Parts: sequence; structure tokens; C-alpha cells
Amino acid sequence: MDTPQLANELERWKQDGRDVSLLIGGPEGLSPACKAAAEQSWSLSALTLPHPLVRVLVAESLYRAWSITTNHPYHRE
Repeated sequence: MDTPQLANELERWKQDGRDVSLLIGGPEGLSPACKAAAEQSWSLSALTLPHPLVRVLVAESLYRAWSITTNHPYHRE
């Protein structure tokens, strides 16, 4: 999923008025039960990344997507 697609997802979540939860799996990933209950699954990298770095990556991605939804210029367009 790229940033404009994530922006579209943010808009959909907002329009649906649903709560959204983002889970970050550990080095072994998430449990099969957790994966089965998920509506979507993202993979940031095939690498194993430290949790503090992943939190920053997710926060930055959400910020960029939110910026697009508020008509802030996106540098990749």
C-alpha cells in the first residue's frame, strides 16, 4: 500500500465512523487468531525491525496520509 492508497483508507475509515486499531507484531509476528480477526494486514518490510523504529514508520506514514486528506501538497505528486 502506498501513501495515496493509505490516505484513501483513512478517508474510508472516517466516513464509516468505525474504530481502527493498528497492531505491531513482535519478531515472530502476530498469532494466527489475531491475523484471522484482522480486516487488513500490512507488511512494512521483510526485515525484522525494532518496535521503536516501526512505531515511527507507522506514525510518519499515517501523518503523510492524513496530510493528503487535508489537501496538504504531497511531494510525490
